[in-house]
Amino acid sequence: MFSARITGYGKYLPERIMTNFDLEKIVDTSDEWITTRTGIKERRIAAENETSTELGTYAAQKALDNANLKPDDIDLVICATNSPAQLFPATAGLIHKGLKLPVSAGGFDLQSGCTGFVYGLEIASDMIKFGRMKNIIVVGVDTCSKITNWEDRDSCVLFGDGAGAIVLSKSNEENCGVLSSCLGLDSNYSDDITLAGGIASKSNVIKQTIKDSAIEGWHFIKLNGQRVFKFAVRYFQETVNRVLNESKISIKDIDFIIPHQANIRIIEAAAKVLKYPIEKFFINIQKYGNTSAATIPISLEECYTQGLIKKGDLILTVAFGAGASYGANLIKV
Repeated sequence: MFSARITGYGKYLPERIMTNFDLEKIVDTSDEWITTRTGIKERRIAAENETSTELGTYAAQKALDNANLKPDDIDLVICATNSPAQLFPATAGLIHKGLKLPVSAGGFDLQSGCTGFVYGLEIASDMIKFGRMKNIIVVGVDTCSKITNWEDRDSCVLFGDGAGAIVLSKSNEENCGVLSSCLGLDSNYSDDITLAGGIASKSNVIKQTIKDSAIEGWHFIKLNGQRVFKFAVRYFQETVNRVLNESKISIKDIDFIIPHQANIRIIEAAAKVLKYPIEKFFINIQKYGNTSAATIPISLEECYTQGLIKKGDLILTVAFGAGASYGANLIKV
């Protein structure tokens, strides 16, 4: 069996920055209220003509370049997104087109809330470990601003737009890359983060055509913050412990944890329960907010470019999201 090692990192963030002070002008909130409860100071907002397709393509191209690979070297594109510009063709197919990948390369979308990238990384890893493919691009991208209700102060302060991508490559080196993963779903929480209808299109036609008051608002994210918080803290701990137990290692063996950037309080609570130093958690929520499926790959890219992770380090990605899904990847850089 082969190893599946990360050989390329990429990210893309829209130019527009929306600060908490900007939000004060839109809804009844304040910088102090948002910062204290979420840890977020600002977030990126996609331009009107930018969709998950464009953001994902930019990030994937950067990962491809970073890996020093050519389009013909890629066997598959997996795109984790909850906000596609259109239902079909898949966003992965549009990224495939933007990168000018060969027709021999496949592609598909994966939708599992904010945990999507973690799922995609495990799927790609298995395909490579069993020798089916050599190089796979895994993209996490969301343009949550297009499906956010900007009149709901409880949800609009949380989300931002962005994309991250990695290239996973076949390696003969033993005990490296994605070593193991934990994937799960607790459907008892399935009603706590929902988007009943609509897509994150350029013009958001859904908003313009819905007239029936009975379904008004179906095109916006809705969440039950208190239940999501409890779910996230619980499964953060359980997911980490499950991966550690299955891998027969201790939390002390982990060099760095890269968590989903949903709320600073969730990360702080997890650090306390796991008895793991908060300084060894990568945190960038203050800059980008919750970019959904993009938070983990964006964080991976920043850890790499900032020199926070080095070859041989054991890192753990942990995510949770709508569904309610949860998951983790144990990776040896």
